[in-house]
Amino acid sequence: MNANVVSDIDVDANTNTEIAADSSVEERGLAEGLSRHNASGPDTPADVLITAKDLHTYYGDSHVLKGISLIIRAGETISLMGRNGMGKTTTLRSLLGLTPARSGRICFRGQDTTRWPTHKIIQLGIAYVPEDRGIFPNLSVRENLIMAARPGPDGRNEWPLDRILEYFPRLKERIDNMGNQLSGGEQQMLTIARALMTNPDLLILDEATEGLAPLFRREIWSVIKDIKETGIATIIVDKDIHALLSVCDRNYIISKGQVAWEGDSRQLQKEPELHKQYLGV
Repeated sequence: MNANVVSDIDVDANTNTEIAADSSVEERGLAEGLSRHNASGPDTPADVLITAKDLHTYYGDSHVLKGISLIIRAGETISLMGRNGMGKTTTLRSLLGLTPARSGRICFRGQDTTRWPTHKIIQLGIAYVPEDRGIFPNLSVRENLIMAARPGPDGRNEWPLDRILEYFPRLKERIDNMGNQLSGGEQQMLTIARALMTNPDLLILDEATEGLAPLFRREIWSVIKDIKETGIATIIVDKDIHALLSVCDRNYIISKGQVAWEGDSRQLQKEPELHKQYLGV
């Protein structure tokens, strides 16, 4: 499991003060997000995978997350957007117990997992693809996949090896190659494929296409869209805003450890001032 849960630290080391109420753009975005959520009606327990409320997370004395709250529903694809160092990866690490929040609450399917160890959280049906991929370089592609295979929490086995290789034909071609013989794009495909072999309810992708050649980026986004069609919920962190908007149902913009805006992709596409203010595009 250690290879699946190693990630670079996403720290806003330069920000140690609490953030005051921000601009009118931010306030309007939060209000619109709450309005849309309330308008959709109350969520039932079966609908909601994760709720996180008022998370505060530190690295030493550095206060990184300053009241993050979010919700992820079954089958939903969401993104965490924002400039580098704003707390996106720290949010993922807090959800997984890798960097536990000092205060706040996290629930998975209604169970309070705030103080649970990472391995126990993962067993609830979460698969994590870290930024550094974490493949086993001295194992073959086949061995990397098979060692991760297990039924989902409810006994489902919807992602056997043959189905994985249908989704990832490049890996089928490289099935007997060692992990360290793969290109960066192939390694990323292997990491995503290995995560699917655990039959998760929720897939977490940190920097899904960072540093990859355009061809591999296109292939991985295509796979992410296919995964969405299967009903697996997904949280994605990536710098490709256009791709995120094309695949995600909702988006959270993280700024200086807080949720600056939350809403659906269509709404965000109509808010160029948000892109400029928080995303630098």
